[in-house]
Formats: sequence, C-alpha cells, structure tokens
Amino acid sequence: MARPTLIVYCGLPGVGKSAASAYTASNLPAERYRSDEVRKQLFPDPEYTAEETQATYDELLERAWPDLEAGSNVVLDATFKTKRLRNRAATLADDVGAEAIFTRVTCDADVVETRIENRTSTDSVSDADLRVYRLVKESFEPLEREHVVIDNSGSIEETYRQIDRTLLHALCK
Repeated sequence: MARPTLIVYCGLPGVGKSAASAYTASNLPAERYRSDEVRKQLFPDPEYTAEETQATYDELLERAWPDLEAGSNVVLDATFKTKRLRNRAATLADDVGAEAIFTRVTCDADVVETRIENRTSTDSVSDADLRVYRLVKESFEPLEREHVVIDNSGSIEETYRQIDRTLLHALCK
C-alpha cells in the first residue's frame, strides 16, 4: 500500500486556504478537516480563546489520525500559525508513517482585505474579520520547514493551476 500523505494548509485568515484545500482534497482524493468547522462543532458560539484553539487543534489532529492510519490521504485546513502546532502535525504524520507536506497559502494584503470585507455568513464558516486577520498576521511565526507556497492573489483558476503544478502533479505520479 502506498504511504498516505498529510497535507497541512496553513496561512493567514482570508488568504484562500479553504478554496485551495477543498480543490486539493477533491483531486487527490483525501479526507479534509477544517479548523473553522471543527471549532463551530465544539463551540457553537466561539470566543476564540486559547483554550478553544487548543481544543480545536487537538480535535483536528485526532480526526486525521484514523484516516492516515488506514492509509487515506488527509488535508488539514487551519492557520497553523505557530511552530508548535506545525510540529504537532508533523509528529502525527511520523507516528502513522505518513508523508507530511506543508503548504502555505499567501495572498496580497489588499486582496485579502477586499475578500474579507465582501464575505457574508453564507459564503464562509469562518468568523475571521479584518481585526482577526491583522492580529494573526502580527503573530504568525515563520514557516521554517520545507513547504510549498501557493499565491492566491489572482483568480481561482490560477490558484488551481499552481496546486496542480506544485502539489498534485508530484503526488499523483
């Protein structure tokens, strides 16, 4: 059996992680888990405290475990803003014998701000507004491990082409 892959999508709120991770999961195929959805399941009216964040990431990684262990690919979609959280994901992959690929989604700040301002509650499960975007931007720790970068500043088609070229092409060989 081929070794499963854990693809960790990380980046600031509003950069397009969810669109990129959904495309990746549907084209691999892979199970996909989003921190925004997990948080809302655990905390119907989230306050985004450190305790909620800890519980959300604990659950996110716990959900990925059995799929990876069974040989399925998994895509995680969350900010993964700290080295500690990224290390936990890498440890999970190591523990189950999976390959870990970190993918940072970036986007020009003015594009992100426009997208967040135009977001409606029907568009997104995310509660991240411009204030949250700016706070996370200030506290996002450098991604010091090998990773793929997807720039989602242009059209969604351009983003999909980058994913095809830099990520899916290598995984689907």
